[in-house]
Amino acid sequence: MTTHFITAEIEINENQEAIAKNVEQELAKHGEPLRWAIASVENKVDAVTGVETKTAHVEAVVTRN
Repeated sequence: MTTHFITAEIEINENQEAIAKNVEQELAKHGEPLRWAIASVENKVDAVTGVETKTAHVEAVVTRN
């Protein structure tokens, strides 16, 4: 088993429970998350549609077999 430090960008919404679930699902693609943190959040507004999106920049430590 090895540990790895990874970063990920994950689109989020206002529902806090959904944010944690989305982060954990994305991190599971890279291994078993030991810990993670949202390092920053970037807000973007589409110039054409005016739709706002938020992207969380996540740092995590995962284990892999």
